[in-house]
Amino acid sequence: MASRAALSRPDDTTMRLLIVDDEAPARARLRRLLAAFTNVEVVGEAGDAGAALAAVATLVPDALLLDIQMPGASGLDLAASLPEPAPAVVFVSAHGHYALPAFDAAAVDYLLKPVEPERLARALERLAKRLTERLREREQRALRPVHPGAGDAAAWPAPAQLLVPDRGRTHVIACAEITWLEAADNYVVVHAADGRAPLMRRTLAALLADLGAGFVRTHRSAAVALAQVQAVLPGERGDAELLLRGGARVPCSRAQRAAVQAALAGRALL
Repeated sequence: MASRAALSRPDDTTMRLLIVDDEAPARARLRRLLAAFTNVEVVGEAGDAGAALAAVATLVPDALLLDIQMPGASGLDLAASLPEPAPAVVFVSAHGHYALPAFDAAAVDYLLKPVEPERLARALERLAKRLTERLREREQRALRPVHPGAGDAAAWPAPAQLLVPDRGRTHVIACAEITWLEAADNYVVVHAADGRAPLMRRTLAALLADLGAGFVRTHRSAAVALAQVQAVLPGERGDAELLLRGGARVPCSRAQRAAVQAALAGRALL
């Protein structure tokens, strides 16, 4: 019998992985390869992005081995929809041209199919190192004061859509259909053009970092899609309201007004 390898984790804990791929043979191959490691546990599998999002909520894996090209929502869409604190991601794909957007999406590693055992071992070592670094960062962050609006700016490629589980169903919302975002503690209400407004378990700052330059923060508890803004309605104290195409009015604070107008000017909306 072949001996099983152990990853070098300082805390000697088991790394819990979720395999996400729409092809059953690919999931089975990864599971067989992962069985060679003593401190790796496959906690589940998912065949599409919606099932993966539900599995993340119930299984709370440390990381995903995530295919990119899947029917419906892609792996990149799923990565941008993960609730916080999000699991780490190692992308797995049969196509090398996805590597650049995958690393832009802060992936730990990128594996080409068919995955070779030696290459998987190196990816798992990187993953173990990243998870240890995350744990230390969280411990250090807990000792530091938190400044409103501060955060690490992620370099995600803008997703095409978001998957938002809310009240027993998963909403698939195209980012082009998002009108505005409303912060509610560590959640965000995603207002869509069709009237849906599901609650997403993310901070507004983190979600805006993922959505990119098409969105701008207008208030500590609100942000808008620039393409949805019809008019800026000045207030009496230097603040304003933004009138959106669907008729919604979103507050714009005095502190954010100059940045909002600059962003709108860049979109030739003023």
